[in-house]
Amino acid sequence: MEAESPSFFIPGRIIIPFNYAAGAVASRFFVALRDHSKILGRRCPQCTRVIVPPRMFCVRCFTPTSQWVEVKSTGTLVNFTVVRRPEPHHPLKVPFAYGVIQLDGADTHLVHLLGEIDLERIQTGMRLRAVFREKRVGSILDIAYFKPEDNEKSS
Repeated sequence: MEAESPSFFIPGRIIIPFNYAAGAVASRFFVALRDHSKILGRRCPQCTRVIVPPRMFCVRCFTPTSQWVEVKSTGTLVNFTVVRRPEPHHPLKVPFAYGVIQLDGADTHLVHLLGEIDLERIQTGMRLRAVFREKRVGSILDIAYFKPEDNEKSS
């Protein structure tokens, strides 16, 4: 009887485009971004927190949410990181920054790109505002980035 030979592997690559149903809550959030440049959240009826991005239930007390709330496109920089090392998956060329932003009217934080900002002078507590893409498609990246609210580069 002939001995089995070891497995032979042929390298390959499969690209599989796909779509998924975002669900009722995320769909309404993305449509509001795309069609109206508005940021929506949901209020928890139990603890009254406004959750952005919206969720079907409160992640703190697990109560189902149902009330839609429009929050401002302005907020405060809670924390940030400056990315200086390039990686193939990055959305921008380095250096760039991500921020943790508390939007006005929200009780949770949103992580997003920061733009039009002096990376050497960035600091927590800065006031920011969303910059929406001209051509929006129904994605969190319909918000291109957040920039200093004073419309000037921070100096």
